[in-house]
Amino acid sequence: MINVRIRAGYVALREEHPVAIRSLNVQNSADVVMERVTPGAKETSVAFLSSLVRHLHAFVCETRPTKDQWRSAMQLLTDIGHATDDRRQEWVLASDLLGITALVEEINAQRHRGATPNTVRGPFYRPDAPAIVNGGSISLDGVGEALLVRGRVVDLDGVAIPGAIVETWQANADGYYENQQPDRQPEFNLRGVLKTDCNGGFLYRTVRPAGYATPADGPVGQMLAHLGVSLRRPAHLHFIISADAFETISTHVFDGSDPGLGQDALFGVKPELIGDFKRNGDGWALDFTFVMARAKQERRAA
Repeated sequence: MINVRIRAGYVALREEHPVAIRSLNVQNSADVVMERVTPGAKETSVAFLSSLVRHLHAFVCETRPTKDQWRSAMQLLTDIGHATDDRRQEWVLASDLLGITALVEEINAQRHRGATPNTVRGPFYRPDAPAIVNGGSISLDGVGEALLVRGRVVDLDGVAIPGAIVETWQANADGYYENQQPDRQPEFNLRGVLKTDCNGGFLYRTVRPAGYATPADGPVGQMLAHLGVSLRRPAHLHFIISADAFETISTHVFDGSDPGLGQDALFGVKPELIGDFKRNGDGWALDFTFVMARAKQERRAA
C-alpha cells in the first residue's frame, strides 16, 4: 500500500506494510499471550507456561476481580517476596499452607499399595545430623518426657531390610526444633542417623514431641489466620529411610492422641502414619513399622 502525505508544499510517498493485529479479549486472552512464544522454544517449558497462563487467565475470568482487588492480590505477592530472605522462605510457606507442596509430593511419590507413604520434608531438616548407635539417645538436653522409639523396616512382603539408613529429627517438648533455638538447645539436639540391624530393626531414645504452629507473623500466615484456617501441626517425628534397591521414604509418624490430627497445616496426616504412643514406665514408647517399595528399575528386572 502506498501512503501519500502532503506537507509544506511537498509530497512524500511512504510504503506501508500492514500488520495483522489480534486484539486480546476475554475469549482469546490465553491464546494471544502464548502466540508470543518463539516457535523454537523448549517444548517442556512451553507446555508448563501454557498451562500456567491458561489456568491464571481462567482464574481471572472466573473470579472477575475489580482493579482494586487485583492490586491487592499483587500487593500480597509483593509482601510475600519482601518477607523472604536467607533465613525465611515465605514462598515455600505459601506452597506448604495451600497444600501445593503436599500435592507435588503425592504426584512424585506414587507407590505400591501397602508401602509407607511420603510426606513433605519440612523446613527444619538438616543433612548433617550425627550418627548414633542402636539404643542411643538423640536428646542432648534431656528436657521432656522420655520416649522410646522402636522401629522396623521391611519390604512389601514383610521381609526385613538390614542396613537401611534411618534419619530422624523432631521438635522438642515445647514444639521447637533445634535450629529454631540455637541459643536454647544444643546443636543437633533431637536429630540422629542410625542403621537397621540384621532383623531390620532400630531403637533409639528421645523425648515426646509437642505440636506447634507454623509462622503467623508473615503475610501468608496472617491471610490464612484471618480466614480461620488452622496453622497448627500435630505432634510428630520425621524420618528419612533409605536402602539400596528401594525407594527412599521421607515421612512423618504422628502422635495418634493429638486432637489436631484432622487439621494439619501441611496436610501430611495419613491413616498409615498415625502412631500409638503408649505408656512405658515413667515415659512413653512408640512401635512403628516402615514398609519400603523396591525402586522402579528393580521392579522391572524382577
